[in-house]
Amino acid sequence: MFPALYAILDFNSGLRENLSIAKSLAGAGVQLIQLRAKSAPSREFFGASRALNAELKPHGVRFIVNDRPDIAAMVDAGGVHVGQEDLPVEEARRICRDSRWVGVSTHNPEQFRNAMGTSADYIAVGPVFPTSTKENPDPVVGLDLLRAVRRLTKKPIVAIGGITIESAEAVYRAGADSLAVVRDLAGAANPGERAREYLAIAGRVRAEN
Repeated sequence: MFPALYAILDFNSGLRENLSIAKSLAGAGVQLIQLRAKSAPSREFFGASRALNAELKPHGVRFIVNDRPDIAAMVDAGGVHVGQEDLPVEEARRICRDSRWVGVSTHNPEQFRNAMGTSADYIAVGPVFPTSTKENPDPVVGLDLLRAVRRLTKKPIVAIGGITIESAEAVYRAGADSLAVVRDLAGAANPGERAREYLAIAGRVRAEN
């Protein structure tokens, strides 16, 4: 079963802080963690990715590198996530090979349908709600798009954008297999405890379904 919580770490928070958050999340049972860096120097992004992957792999956590399949392959990460302006899914797959996941972001029905025809292991949809974690976010898609695309595929769908613990249940019920969360985890007093809250909600919704 696809992990119900997809934690995203911001490179700009610093490696020490991200390692601390990652340990807390892994201890809480989070199985999927991504490092996102939109403007980091390649050498520093590589170093941070290598350190986080080495920390998380023994805990059974799949570590995902954002945008950079070359770095994902070099550090032996669990996969790469690409956006609409990054390498196409199949090119990222060629670099990462089949042993690693390749995920892709979509922001409208056309992009989602295109992603369905690729080898992507999961498809992200968003931003579901307004978000401040991106400088130039795409238009908010709301829960309606999530409900609509859920009927189109059996591939795992990851909802992303402005999700908080208060909105989590509604997003799961709209059809998301997993919630990608940035600020509501990293900004929590105890990221691990907050992660457990998300996982409990997911468990309850999945049990009902």
